[in-house]
Amino acid sequence: MSLADTLRGPRATAAMFAALAAFWGTSFVAIQAGLHDFPPLLFAALRYALAGGAVLAYAVCTTERWLPRTRGEWLSVAVGGVFVIAVYHGLLYLGERHVPGAVAAVVVSTAPVLTAVFASLLLADESIGVVELVGFALGILGVVAIAAPGGGALAGVGLLPVALVFLSAVAFALGGVLTRPLRSSLPLRSMQAWTMLIGAGLLFGGAGLRGESMAAIDWTPSAFLSLAYLAVISGVLAFLIYFELLDRAGPSTVHLVSYFEPVVATVMSVALLGEGVGSTTAVGFLAVLAGFVVVERDRVRDVAARLRVRLHPDERERAAYPSESRATSETSD
Repeated sequence: MSLADTLRGPRATAAMFAALAAFWGTSFVAIQAGLHDFPPLLFAALRYALAGGAVLAYAVCTTERWLPRTRGEWLSVAVGGVFVIAVYHGLLYLGERHVPGAVAAVVVSTAPVLTAVFASLLLADESIGVVELVGFALGILGVVAIAAPGGGALAGVGLLPVALVFLSAVAFALGGVLTRPLRSSLPLRSMQAWTMLIGAGLLFGGAGLRGESMAAIDWTPSAFLSLAYLAVISGVLAFLIYFELLDRAGPSTVHLVSYFEPVVATVMSVALLGEGVGSTTAVGFLAVLAGFVVVERDRVRDVAARLRVRLHPDERERAAYPSESRATSETSD
């Protein structure tokens, strides 16, 4: 087997999936650490200004087109910039001033459940039934369990910071659904770069409205390290891995990375900050995970079936998966 075949094999894909979960999971801890030195919205703005500029430069060098042309393409990057970058990260960073990164990662993991619910409400080809409503209720109960007053990781923390983090997940999910009908031929790397840059511009504006300034930044070694990690590792490098995984495995599989991020965030919180999550947070995460499995049960089966075929190619002809064709068509969109 050649090196190229090895790098395209299932083990390499699994390693990339694990790396993406590690980079994005660790970002919650890096945000928590950096907020000691940065005003929140300015921190998020600097991160995505740097990451967006780097991804745009990469798109210019590697794609046929890096500039949106049509009104639909500009609308798509604008919606993503507003909801997925500006509102999501603005609320997340404001909430993480008081909510530990590991707990924030658990709350944000409700985004896939919220995405399914918003899609059923806003898109004509999506629907939601009683079973899906049960899954949504499990997700909400998970957040309620996490936000419940008492001991554990959120001792002394009010409901508002947790609500801000949850609303950030709402914004992320809503942005993902609103961009679905906006068809575009703009390469994904170019679209992601402009989404980051538009979001960064809005975050700079929000920082100005809050009275945040560069003079308020304490440029400690920790500040440099957290900003560099968020911009370069969980920003540029993680998104390059994300683009490759979308091509290899499709969005349904990459979707699952959200449920590994809280595990990574918890491990890193314990290792680097001496923090962890309490039993109620663990119960909340299990409820959120159960809600996702209920809401996305068909896609979970599809992903499991495709993974089995990838790991056991000899079973390809014997296996019959009724919803495989739908999953394949979704992946190619």
